[in-house]
Amino acid sequence: MTQNDHAAAEHKAGFACFVGRPNAGKSTLTNALVGQKVAITSGRPQTTRHTIRGIVHRPDAQLILVDTPGLHRPRTLLGERLNDLVRETLAQVDVIAFCLPADQKVGPGDKYIAAQLADLMKGRRPTPVVAVVTKADLVDRETLTKHLLAVDQLGAWQDIVPVSAKDGFQVETLEEVLIKHLPPGPELYPGGELTDEPEAVMVAELVREAALEGVRDELPHSLAVVVDEIVPREGSGNPETGRPPLLDVRVNLFVERDSQKAIIIGRGGSRLRHVGTEARKGIEALLGARVYLDLHVKVAKDWQRDPKQLRRLGF
Repeated sequence: MTQNDHAAAEHKAGFACFVGRPNAGKSTLTNALVGQKVAITSGRPQTTRHTIRGIVHRPDAQLILVDTPGLHRPRTLLGERLNDLVRETLAQVDVIAFCLPADQKVGPGDKYIAAQLADLMKGRRPTPVVAVVTKADLVDRETLTKHLLAVDQLGAWQDIVPVSAKDGFQVETLEEVLIKHLPPGPELYPGGELTDEPEAVMVAELVREAALEGVRDELPHSLAVVVDEIVPREGSGNPETGRPPLLDVRVNLFVERDSQKAIIIGRGGSRLRHVGTEARKGIEALLGARVYLDLHVKVAKDWQRDPKQLRRLGF
């Protein structure tokens, strides 16, 4: 066996999935590991609706991170669908990272998820689960130690890793631990790709993140964002100078009530303009082109409870 054959045999590749109750720091951790903004992050729980993958490329491994919505006790049809999506994802990955924030005591939500994970760790093809104590920078050493002991008692975890995505504490250690649980194999995605999400989905997520920013409690999870089209504007580019065409990006934001529509638009349209400005920066960076962003806010009454509307909005 030549040295190259040996190196090829050692290469590992596989899927890791972050679970945890809403707002446990899963998306922020995905971004810290990938080193670029892939999953959207927001101070509001329940911002990630799609299974967004971030990809960590190394010479010896490829770690594909699947970020899921938070597992929670569902209260609506949308909640039930999200939980089903999470369980489906969990059954298909090589290792699960269970995120528990250091600044919050282990609660009923964590115990509910731990019970779901216990089933996955048993059976013919058990899935290893690593407990990840996130936001370690927010607490002192004594609090962190107590929290680690409480997490240890919650289940038979393969490893327990405290991390802070904010200051990078132990992020590389977590990467090593997750890769340790991957099967040997070649790259599953060509080098350089950071996510396999369709562009329209990522554009929608950037708009959604900008729309949720600063609207603390007035706008619960009644916001769905759908990209209508992304088209190059005729005659706007210059092939000779290599100047890319301007992209017209049309996006619809759906809320459940007129009062929520008023919140998003703001006085005289001021808030919607701000959302457009913030989202456009991220979209231009993502698409590598100048963008004209056209946002429309529409009311789809009680869409979270209506199967027909859920389907139309992509859930």
